[in-house]
Amino acid sequence: MSVLLLSNSATHGRPYLSHALEAIADHFSGRTRVLFVPYALADHDGYTASVAEALRPIGLSVDGLHRSPDPAAAVGSAEAVFVGGGNTFRLLRAVRRAGLLGPLRGRVRAGLPYLGSSAGTNLACPTIRTTNDMPIVDPEGFDALGLVPFQINPHYLDADPGSTHQGETRAQRLTEFCEDNDVPVLAMREGTWLRVNAAAALLRGASGAVLFRRGHEPAETPGGTDVSWLLATVARFSTRG
Repeated sequence: MSVLLLSNSATHGRPYLSHALEAIADHFSGRTRVLFVPYALADHDGYTASVAEALRPIGLSVDGLHRSPDPAAAVGSAEAVFVGGGNTFRLLRAVRRAGLLGPLRGRVRAGLPYLGSSAGTNLACPTIRTTNDMPIVDPEGFDALGLVPFQINPHYLDADPGSTHQGETRAQRLTEFCEDNDVPVLAMREGTWLRVNAAAALLRGASGAVLFRRGHEPAETPGGTDVSWLLATVARFSTRG
């Protein structure tokens, strides 16, 4: 399995995807075409065009999955796949309704290179329960691809000690998640990505991440940390409701 999971695709002051372009080029080495899944945004054509422009400098052509008359067949014949960011609930509903959860999971586990960004990174987790997004649609269930056995929180934001805002911080919300679910959450700051190959997982990016686990204090996790041990996670999600 070859999976590259980005916290974000857009970085302030930099072209789209440019912060991770070298990692993407290495991840898709030997491939010339990428099947792009644009379902997390409403404008599928515009989104696909933006991705095509961003990946052109590294020699990759992009095909929008939304243009295929048979999405499952397109997944079955793809050289590589990129699931873009946007709203995770919208993305999961579209992927589920197209009958693609099983085909995507099977092909990636068999070796199809998978690139996810933001919502696409959430989709690679067992569930989408640690997304930051508003549930603008009913995804008809939270279960996702389960390419990694732990949860990820993209776009992680540290609390501002000078803020007067009285709402929950991201850390508080993720701590609450761990109180009810016995599964680690790797909260990745922007500019960070996770590379997963076979039995290895390596965190990259200068901003690093924070690891949340039940019964543990949040742990700072710098870029360059080997987090392969997380691949042995046995996730236990709450079924109370």
